[in-house]
Amino acid sequence: MTTTTPGRAPLLNALRVGPGRPEPLGATQVPGGCNFAVHARDARRMWLVLMDPGQGTVLAEYPFPEEGRVGTVFTARLDGVSPDRFDYGFRVERPSGARSPVLLDPYARGLAGAGAWGERPRYRSRLLADPGPPAVPRPRTNPADLVVYEVHVRGFTRDPSSGVGRPGTFAGLREKIPYLVQLGVNCVELLPVAEFDETDNTYTAPGTGAPLPNFWGYNPVGLFAPKSGYAADATADGADAEFRELVAELHRAGIQVVLDVVFNHTGEGGRGGPELSLRALDESAYYLLSPDGEPLNLTATGNTVNANHPVTERLVLDCLRGWVTRYDVDGFRFDMASILTRGGPDGRILDDPPLPAAIAHDPVLADRLLIAEATDATGVDQVGSFPGHGRWSEWNGRYRDSVRRFLLGRRGGAGDFATRFVGSPDLYAGRPTWASVNYITCHDGLTLADWTAYDRRHNEANGEGGGDGIPDEESWNCGFEGPTDDPAVLRLRARQRRNALLLLLTSAGIPMLLAGDEFGRTQRGNNNAYSQDSAVSWLDWSQTRENAGLLRFVRHCVALRRAHPVLRRTTHPDGELPDGWSFPPVSWHGENPGQPDWHPSATLLAVLLHQQQPAGPADTVYLAANTGGVRRVVHLPAPPPGTRWHLCADTGAPAPLDSHAPGEEPALDRSSLQLTGHSVVLLTAR
Repeated sequence: MTTTTPGRAPLLNALRVGPGRPEPLGATQVPGGCNFAVHARDARRMWLVLMDPGQGTVLAEYPFPEEGRVGTVFTARLDGVSPDRFDYGFRVERPSGARSPVLLDPYARGLAGAGAWGERPRYRSRLLADPGPPAVPRPRTNPADLVVYEVHVRGFTRDPSSGVGRPGTFAGLREKIPYLVQLGVNCVELLPVAEFDETDNTYTAPGTGAPLPNFWGYNPVGLFAPKSGYAADATADGADAEFRELVAELHRAGIQVVLDVVFNHTGEGGRGGPELSLRALDESAYYLLSPDGEPLNLTATGNTVNANHPVTERLVLDCLRGWVTRYDVDGFRFDMASILTRGGPDGRILDDPPLPAAIAHDPVLADRLLIAEATDATGVDQVGSFPGHGRWSEWNGRYRDSVRRFLLGRRGGAGDFATRFVGSPDLYAGRPTWASVNYITCHDGLTLADWTAYDRRHNEANGEGGGDGIPDEESWNCGFEGPTDDPAVLRLRARQRRNALLLLLTSAGIPMLLAGDEFGRTQRGNNNAYSQDSAVSWLDWSQTRENAGLLRFVRHCVALRRAHPVLRRTTHPDGELPDGWSFPPVSWHGENPGQPDWHPSATLLAVLLHQQQPAGPADTVYLAANTGGVRRVVHLPAPPPGTRWHLCADTGAPAPLDSHAPGEEPALDRSSLQLTGHSVVLLTAR
């Protein structure tokens, strides 16, 4: 029986409901109306719920025709009304006879009712018009040539110092594209932009008791829908249009777009969480459940997605294809990707999980970047062993840990970092160097400035007693905890930041920068700022002036990487000397050429990278890093015949002498280097 709301007859009387098609899933516009198809194995019956697009009030509920049911897919075709006249949802009758609340379409391209940032959402599904093909061709940058820049859409421009007209939005980020071009990055990795509920956080601010947000967005509600709260026009249609415009303009500037996607858990949480969609439609297909029916919690968020169930596998693939075909994004970073290797019912790690393979071999995704965060909340670490199928790259957390220990002069640091510097061949043997996404900082943890300013986390503002976040980040405050005016401490911190950035941007693999590290952004020691929608998480753009020397240094390092193919090789270099080469692809040195120090206590590492070019001169760079606190003298190997060493960067020198733009490097008039304590020097042969 159809139920309607009084006063809505003009809209509803013209409608006709009949059986629809089971493909594609979700809601699609067809001539004269709309087709609805939804998998709901746990439902005895289902209703299509139509809602007012302005207020969200229910207008009518139509039963899905029994003759339209195909297997576990309920179908209905609605004729006689344009989709812009209504929002929609579903209601199911469970085997017990109880009815669900109005559910979201898991395939909805738009979610209405989310509202502006910070408003409590009243979600409902919306059918969006087909935007047509992309307006701008996407840049076809080789993975080895990428420099990735990790960005939180709201935090990037929310602070008044950003100077944009629409702060905290897709449009605000679009206004900053000239800055990204000037910095030299050619790929942005956006923290989750799929619809999430930022008001979903149980913790409150100490002292005030004010609710804290879920700022980062790792609690997805609509996997296919851009977040309305990130749009200046905070509607489903506005978010859709603004995000498409953002991607197009980034592509126009030569910048690729990678999305951080969350398929390991959802915003439905544990058993006491909201019943939004998947739980009522087919809980055991979409979630891992214990024998007594409780959601497994391998993600520390209340539930765990049953990623390798065929129904869920299809949902994930359809979602990825949707972001590619509708918005033309260039790739994906998969949060807690180790969950994608687990199978039901107990969540065990599968020997050959089907979902990573299906993603790797999907024809629509064939030329898109795939990046796994190869861990999960249980402590599983698959860095180097995630099933890559020749396609996947990985966030290399071991690179992060290694470079930090090396720069702090820890035992064994030099030898381990040497392996990371050439692309971690111990982890990625037989794979290209771009399998390793190298980073020193990311959204999760201390910023680079804070890594040099704090020995311990300072997370009291998160309302969790200060015990949340990573316990030990291998950080060093350089002699004083937190802000200081001590010039010696400040100089040392400045060198350590430059050391880290120079090593990152000369290492084999894909380098990733955390937004704001290039000008010294601080989170005041907070290393788990997921709940901080404040100056703690917002970029303070005034620091681009205050730390202009650091910003200039980073621009030079990015340009240096772009100028030297030897830093962007796709294969791991070895020490064998090819015929006709002046040097092997990589050679290691110490205070004297050809005499590296691999003792566990070593604090000096020098390396020469060389590559003969098919046409033109060879490309040769030499790097020496002194991670001890005393000055070291390094005797240089001879450069290739007919060339001289030129100075690219010296982190021990004051700005602006600490770096030089490619082509402007001054020639050395000596055969040795004086390395200041805690400094790195880079030379090129010209």
